[in-house]
Amino acid sequence: MNKYEIETVELKAPNLNRNDLAYAMKYRYACKKFDSAKKISDDDWNAILESGRLAPTSLGFEAFRLLIVQNPDIREKMKQYGWGILAGLEASHVVVFLARKKADLEFDSPYIRHIQEEVKQLPPEVDAAYRQKYAQFTTEDYKTFESERAAFDWSSKQAYIVMSNMMTMAAYEGLDSCPMEGFNQDKMTAFLGDELGLFDTNRFGIAVMAAFGYRDEKPHRNKHAALWMKSFRLLNKNREAVRNENTFRTASFVYV
Repeated sequence: MNKYEIETVELKAPNLNRNDLAYAMKYRYACKKFDSAKKISDDDWNAILESGRLAPTSLGFEAFRLLIVQNPDIREKMKQYGWGILAGLEASHVVVFLARKKADLEFDSPYIRHIQEEVKQLPPEVDAAYRQKYAQFTTEDYKTFESERAAFDWSSKQAYIVMSNMMTMAAYEGLDSCPMEGFNQDKMTAFLGDELGLFDTNRFGIAVMAAFGYRDEKPHRNKHAALWMKSFRLLNKNREAVRNENTFRTASFVYV
């Protein structure tokens, strides 16, 4: 294995209790008040980071970077650029999820070349096939190169998947989290990127933030399954819609 590989090929299928994960998902909520005195242990935090590293991303390009803000002075100054991040900035750990911009997503960019040649170590013929399909993907299928914004939005989607993995692991460990979008992207980018120089704003933008720590409150309400659809539609081979009002109180599903 090269230095970037993680052994997954020989792993046996998990034989875990699904109820444990379901319980963690019910326990998780968007925590609005953190205990600033309680800190996540190194072992627990490293497991959260590892869950982010193992998150799936489109084409395996991993078009994100994590900026972990633990400096209290920086956190304090961040408050002036947000309205929905104030409580989260008191948490044990605060993560700024950076997404790569179009310059880094070009197939011949140094970053994509690094992924293809050094990380994946693809043979030239496989890399050439990637090039052809990536050109189709970016210009015809998803049109991610239609604009700078389209490219950034695509890479931001990958960052959200990473955040979701990390929040799930946190819940599984009995920890709390809160995704945070209540801030001005341009002003926060200018502060963290341009003013402090924590990342290159020509290559990265801020996709989202998240706080991780310990709750200092009880959840204000139960999760509202009633806000979701009470039924789903099952399309059989004849494409006839079959309704079942009592199966799941969940979002609308369509089985084809």
